[in-house]
Amino acid sequence: MMRPPQFPPLLSGLNVAGRDPFAAARQTAAQGCDAGLILYDLSGDLRAALICAPEVPLAQAVAMLPLCGVGVQNALGALAPPEVPVHLDWNGAIRVNGGRCGALHIAASTHEPDQIPDWLVVGVTLQFEATTQDTGDTPDETALYSEGCGDLRPQDLLESWARHTLTGLHRWEEDGMPPLHRDWAGLLHGIGQPITQSGQTGTFLGVDENLGMLLKSGDTTHLIPLTTLLEA
Repeated sequence: MMRPPQFPPLLSGLNVAGRDPFAAARQTAAQGCDAGLILYDLSGDLRAALICAPEVPLAQAVAMLPLCGVGVQNALGALAPPEVPVHLDWNGAIRVNGGRCGALHIAASTHEPDQIPDWLVVGVTLQFEATTQDTGDTPDETALYSEGCGDLRPQDLLESWARHTLTGLHRWEEDGMPPLHRDWAGLLHGIGQPITQSGQTGTFLGVDENLGMLLKSGDTTHLIPLTTLLEA
């Protein structure tokens, strides 16, 4: 029998196998629970969601999305073969060797940028096995086992992601946004390329000091805040 995942102090886990951890975490957070709870399903791919209780307004608290993304990259960097590159889309997609291999999602108790949310949830999914035999059908998608990560187990990745995310959270609380900005900007996929986001099309220039997308269209540079990624 496999041992349950081990989490660092301040974090705890709840196995919700058979349910969507992101949906379950939103429901659990709305009903009231301690922050730091990770709901997870390890039956095949990795699906997990972290419940947070922010102490800052939503406009700053949404930094948990890129923070958790950097945690994913750090975890894969520690466990996957060194030649496996990991990048992140601004909108939450996780890319391995350029192909989409998972995604991050975010939800909160409010969509008002100036309000401090009662709760905030970040979900992460990582695909271990390809969904189709012929990967040529979906050339933009991949899976960890298709990228040389055959020795990696979902539980190991979950534990590593929890550790790296907690480390990133401590640093964010102590040092603010600049270190996260630097780390995330260095991992972002598609900078300098044309992109469509939130109904705007233009060249992805990078991110501002609050991690919003800078999108240049003609002579205008649009700022798309991270709060636009909040799910209903």
